[in-house]
Amino acid sequence: MSDADRTHPAVEKVEAALLAAGVEPRVRWFETPTPTAVSAAAELGVEVGAIANSLVFTIDGEPLLVMTSGAHRVDTAFLGERLGGRIRRADPDTVKAATGQTIGGVAPVGHPSPLRTVVDVELAGYPEVWAAAGHAHTVFPTTFQELVRITGGDPGPVAPE
Repeated sequence: MSDADRTHPAVEKVEAALLAAGVEPRVRWFETPTPTAVSAAAELGVEVGAIANSLVFTIDGEPLLVMTSGAHRVDTAFLGERLGGRIRRADPDTVKAATGQTIGGVAPVGHPSPLRTVVDVELAGYPEVWAAAGHAHTVFPTTFQELVRITGGDPGPVAPE
C-alpha cells in the first residue's frame, strides 16, 4: 500500500491544517509505529535531534504544546519560569482532548483548536526536521521556521544552556 492510499482521521486533519497554512503535506507512513524520537530517527536515517517531538504539558491547567528536539529534554521548572506559570506533564486524556491525537503520534497542527506552543530553538540547527503527523505510524518533513509559522509558536529555549 502506498503512502497516498493510507488514511486516518487525525492524519487527515493534520494534512488539512498543513494545506490551510500553505504547506504541501508530505506525510510518510511507516509499517511499524515510531512513537519515540529514537525510533523515528532510526526509520528515517536522521539524527535524533532532527525529530521534532510534540510534547503536551499543562501550564496553570491549560494545555501547552512543546515542540522539542528529540536530542533535548524539556526542563519544566526552567520553562515554567520562562513562561510565567507552573508546568506539568499532561495525562493521556488531556493530550487526546487538547490535540485530538494520542501520545506517540501528536502532530504540531490539526488540533480541535489552536494550542499555545513553544518551539525549541535547538531545532533551528537542522535544515530539515520531522514531526509526527497525527498517528504513531506517520511523520512529515518541515523546517524550524515553518514549524514556528504553522504553529504560531514561541521560539525559545526549553532548558538552560
